[in-house]
Amino acid sequence: MKLALKIMFVIFIIWITAGIYLLKTEHEKAQIVMGFAVFYFSFLFMPFFIYYRYRDGKYKKYILNDEKLMKAFKNQGKD
Repeated sequence: MKLALKIMFVIFIIWITAGIYLLKTEHEKAQIVMGFAVFYFSFLFMPFFIYYRYRDGKYKKYILNDEKLMKAFKNQGKD
């Protein structure tokens, strides 16, 4: 899966580079190319990346619950 993410990222970089080149040369389809690049990044690459990063429950350390809040409030007065 890591290899697939790397390949997808390289495709995105090449796509954006081609889009920037088309914008600089004032090609008529440059806006469409850039739009599809943003679409690809937003709806294909990012969800795949987020799933890969947080599939094993790594996100749980970022969720606030009562225990973490109480611990933070107890430590606040000690500074």
